[in-house]
Order: sequence, then structure tokens, then C-alpha cells
Amino acid sequence: MRGTVTGLPSPHPLVELLPALYLEQDFLGRFLSALDDVLAPILLTLDNLPAHLDPRSAPEDFLDWVAQWVAAEPHGDVPAAARRAAVTEAVARHSRRGTRGGLAEAIRRQTGVEPEIAESGGSGWSPTPNTELPGEARPWVVVRLRVPEPEAVDRVGVEELIEGEIPAHIGYELEILPTGGTPAGGASGERP
Repeated sequence: MRGTVTGLPSPHPLVELLPALYLEQDFLGRFLSALDDVLAPILLTLDNLPAHLDPRSAPEDFLDWVAQWVAAEPHGDVPAAARRAAVTEAVARHSRRGTRGGLAEAIRRQTGVEPEIAESGGSGWSPTPNTELPGEARPWVVVRLRVPEPEAVDRVGVEELIEGEIPAHIGYELEILPTGGTPAGGASGERP
């Protein structure tokens, strides 16, 4: 929370804006000095607004505010350097949102694990009308994470991330497996 800072000089003292006639008034000088103490943090923030809005130099409380603007709010406790990187890369990341690559990147950023992603989608082109569409009628995504300790993964956090990254109408499954484990009902890459 921003507030007064003891001893912070005002970049624009109000007493200097007075006509010379009022400079000798002791009460007026003390009154304006008190206002300078209150206004100094505000004026300095406004003078440095570009630095406050740049994620590389913003104070941490402003960084959290800017992160909300670009939908780059962190999940859980994230170090300041990682939050700064997330805000800086938000526009590029949003351009990939809803894609397989965007989902993989988001999971990799949050967990540090390369996910295996299987999906029902597809695309195609045909010169003849009424050609069968690629993919499946019911869209789905399966995300597999292979980690040494499956219990240590924040499943709820990863599920929230997946829900935020994939289109709303697509169902998903999350499988957290031990390294080298095979999902029940099929080999890697097949829908269970």
C-alpha cells in the first residue's frame, strides 16, 4: 500500500508555486509543507509511471496489479522474477492460448515438467463438399505428467491451469504418473 514516506522530498514543492508576496507567511509555508509530505509519494509515482507499468522495473505491488490487467496472475506462491517474466510474456502467450502448444507451455511453466498431450482435434482441406471432418465429434484433451513423485504435484493447481487454457467446451483428463509409468487402458498418446 502506498502512503507517506518520512523525509521524502516533493519533486514539486507547493510553496515554490506561490507569488513572492506569500513566501514570507510562516503559517502558509508550514501548511504547504504538510501537503507536500502527503503529495510527494503520489507525484513521484506519477512522474515514474512508465517505470511502474513496465514489468521489469515495477514495484511488486504494482506488478501484481499489472498482472491482473494482462491475465497473468500467478497460481500460488511464485517468486517475483517468475511473475515479472509471466507479465512480460503475457501477450505472446495469449496468442497461443487454446492451442496444444500454448497448453504445453503453460503446464511446463507451472510444473517444470514436459507434458504429454493427446487431443481429439484435427484440421483438413478438401476440394469436394460434404467431406468427413477430421477429429472426433466430442472434443477432448488428455494431459499426462510423468514425475518422480506424483503425490507431490499440486493436482488442483494443474487442473485450474488446464481449465483456463483450453476452450470451455472441451473436456479434459489429467493423469499424473510416476516416471516410466503407463496409463491404465492404453499406451501413451491414446485416449484412455
